[in-house]
Amino acid sequence: MGSLESGGVSFKRDSNNLIRSYSAVLFQMFLPGSVVEKSELGFSPWRGVELINKDLLYLKEVGGLDFGEGIKFEPLKLLQKFQKENREMNMSFTNGTLSRFPYRKPQLALVLADLLVDPQQLLMVTVATALQETGYIIHVYTLRDGPVQNIWKSMGFPVTIIQISHKLEIAVDWLNYDGILVNSLETRSVISCFMQEPFKSVPLIWTIHERALAIRSRQYTSSWQIELLNDWRKAFNRATVVVFPNHVLPMMYSAFDTGNYYVIPGSPAEVWEADTAKALYNDDIRAKMGYEPTDIVVAVVGSQFLYRGLWLEQALVLKALLPLLQDFPLDSNSNSHLKIIVLSGDSTGNYSAAVEAIAVNLSYPRGTVKYFAVDSDVSSALSAVDLVVYGSFLEEQSFPEILVKAMSIGKPIIAPDLSMIGKYVDDKVNGYLFPKENLKVLTQIVLQVISKGTLSPLAHNIASIGKSTAKNLMVLETIEGYATLLEKALNLPSEVALPKSVQEIPPKLKKEWCWNLFKAFLNSTHEDIALKSSKYLNKVEEQWNHEQRESSGLIAATDDSFSYDIWKEEKNTLMLNTRKRREEEELKDRTDQPRGTWEEVYRSAKRADRSRNDLHERDEGELLRTGQPLCIYEPYFGEGTWSFLHLSSLYRGIGLSTKGRRPGTDDIDAPSRLSLLSSSYYRDALGDYGAFFAIANQIDRIHKNSWIGFQSWRATARKASLSRIAEKALVDAIETQKHRDSLYFWVPMDTDPRSHLRRDFWSFCDAINAGNCKLAFSEAFKRMYGIKHDLDSLPSMPEDGDTWSVMLSFALPTRSFLEFVMFSRMFVDALDAHMYDEHHRSGRCYLSPAKDKHCYSRVLELLINVWAYHSARQMVYVNPETGLMKEQHAGQEPQRQDVG
Repeated sequence: MGSLESGGVSFKRDSNNLIRSYSAVLFQMFLPGSVVEKSELGFSPWRGVELINKDLLYLKEVGGLDFGEGIKFEPLKLLQKFQKENREMNMSFTNGTLSRFPYRKPQLALVLADLLVDPQQLLMVTVATALQETGYIIHVYTLRDGPVQNIWKSMGFPVTIIQISHKLEIAVDWLNYDGILVNSLETRSVISCFMQEPFKSVPLIWTIHERALAIRSRQYTSSWQIELLNDWRKAFNRATVVVFPNHVLPMMYSAFDTGNYYVIPGSPAEVWEADTAKALYNDDIRAKMGYEPTDIVVAVVGSQFLYRGLWLEQALVLKALLPLLQDFPLDSNSNSHLKIIVLSGDSTGNYSAAVEAIAVNLSYPRGTVKYFAVDSDVSSALSAVDLVVYGSFLEEQSFPEILVKAMSIGKPIIAPDLSMIGKYVDDKVNGYLFPKENLKVLTQIVLQVISKGTLSPLAHNIASIGKSTAKNLMVLETIEGYATLLEKALNLPSEVALPKSVQEIPPKLKKEWCWNLFKAFLNSTHEDIALKSSKYLNKVEEQWNHEQRESSGLIAATDDSFSYDIWKEEKNTLMLNTRKRREEEELKDRTDQPRGTWEEVYRSAKRADRSRNDLHERDEGELLRTGQPLCIYEPYFGEGTWSFLHLSSLYRGIGLSTKGRRPGTDDIDAPSRLSLLSSSYYRDALGDYGAFFAIANQIDRIHKNSWIGFQSWRATARKASLSRIAEKALVDAIETQKHRDSLYFWVPMDTDPRSHLRRDFWSFCDAINAGNCKLAFSEAFKRMYGIKHDLDSLPSMPEDGDTWSVMLSFALPTRSFLEFVMFSRMFVDALDAHMYDEHHRSGRCYLSPAKDKHCYSRVLELLINVWAYHSARQMVYVNPETGLMKEQHAGQEPQRQDVG
């Protein structure tokens, strides 16, 4: 179970069943006078408060009450995970010491649903600006454009509008980023990309501020839309961390919790909504609610957690307000100009009846105390009142949002001196505080605030200061919360500089939201977040229902069309025809046959292909490649890479996993050619070398070209792949034997984003391998060649101003490729023997600061350079755009160290 039940959030339970409401996990409300088991009230947070008024003595007889002291959210599983990872990061290795090389800054992708003007944009701009100051490079992605794009760009953030194809493919290489920040439920389609390889392991932090899905989830359960519910659960499960802006939302989303929930309190949403409400509502709202201009309206509000004892606490507050009636004599119609409204999120009739019963028992004049159930439009109700009293004594984990709204609207607030409230409210400065154990103080404060039927000038002044306080409340907590979370959640590679600590963030960035950037939009209207979320969920449900109807219709049609007997007869007929056709083709192969025309040869080849079961590795692509001097293979793993693979005859895909192969192509299935790749451990550890070994295994069966090439799909994503001009130049050079037995490569080390500075070969290799690249090479060569003595077995690589190959994008003669594979297999075997035990046991190796299933990949990425240079091959760099070629290290004579 998730953090809400396994120690994260505990609830007091008794014989009365807990029930759920739309706004939170609610406790069943007991009406005054209900028949329940008697119990003491000693555990109440207002212990010691005396019920002097005889009309409230009956409240002592109401038992089974819960005062919410067990309501607490703690992300226990997530914190335990972070602590475990931190311990592992600090573990030492017997074979090497980890080092960090600050060659590049950490990079984040921030994915937004749109760039429309709303408070969430303000929050993310503020957070991103602070993170940028700590050293992060942030790239903004969005599904829809909007006016906020200009704000992002003005702050130096590049913005990309994601184009989603009809197959929901997104052409972004998310592996370029050390972490992904995703905002809003509406980015669900982007999260689908991270549920596919090779992006499944990218750290993903998903911020959710909408309540809509939590409310809908109950409907999904009641209407048996379990598959839709499970689909959302998979998305929540994929996130490394799901962030909420308050402590109520994690409980609302408890149905999706897998132990990855986290709360970073603070949001400008309440202030934004209050400003909008002020523009929309005026004195008419009081008239609509039935109040006169001379009325003084006091609102009693409480915690968002509707625990069973809340109404009892508010009853004590109502009793403390009773002396106000002395300043409001009844008029001729027996009406008082003092009006008290109790605002609550409980839309059931129980709470209303409780409030009415309490008012009667306290002898309030009829119509003085009313109950209002507010759903989402709390701001309109607060706009009509003159004073707000917080009537809940629960020690909450963050500042109550309803008080932020009241202060933002400019209403004076009176609240108990709870620790979280006292942290931001100074008594008689920006609000009023009273000790929760002494409600007589509350009465005294109220009589000071409301004097002679009106609010005192001091109350107006305090309300004004409170409004200024609320405007930037909890900015510091929000920014430091995200910065701290990123420190814990991201495992940065060894070539990445660590960001500044939270304490080093400039204080000015933690004082206020970036209101100045949104000044031009503050008076404009924006679509209600709840309404927008509801529309989005409606679209998701419509799409899901359409797919379900199609699926059930297809099943029905299949069931009507075929019975088991008919299917069995069809199968037998097909097998008989296949056997006859194969026998005929074998007889034809034994006799001399005329070649015929090209069309006849083509049709014959296609018929032969259809009779074979070779995993769809043959189609017209193979015929088009016949006669070409070069075939470039593109290794890939998972559906997330499909957008970056080529379809022309010069290229051919090779899938490292049968599960993630492209349909309808002649891609090679690597595991069927090399059973070692069926092991996920070796598939991940070898990376593209798994493709090298699979093709080299009985190469004549699939590769019939004199030259062979490889190109990483990541080179295409980086726009470093061969252009049409470069492709033609490379093929021409091969056909004319311009450089004979050479290694052509087109992704150079000196432009690699992992090292912005020109580094020598071994320094670069050390930088991307936690400082232990040279150690790994040395140990592997010792094992390969049986070196017993402690000699320097590291091949020299010259520093001559030229560059080397990275990203395994190169071409060479097929016979040379086979030599390279023989050498690399020995190297990999030696490296694996040296590192297997610890890496297989713990998932860690001394080539990476953190757990890394691709531990060897960065060493193997550079191995081609060592082999090519020390086997005296010419190394020729091909400009991927222009096709211009330049030989590298031409003036250097390698010291003939036998490496292959």
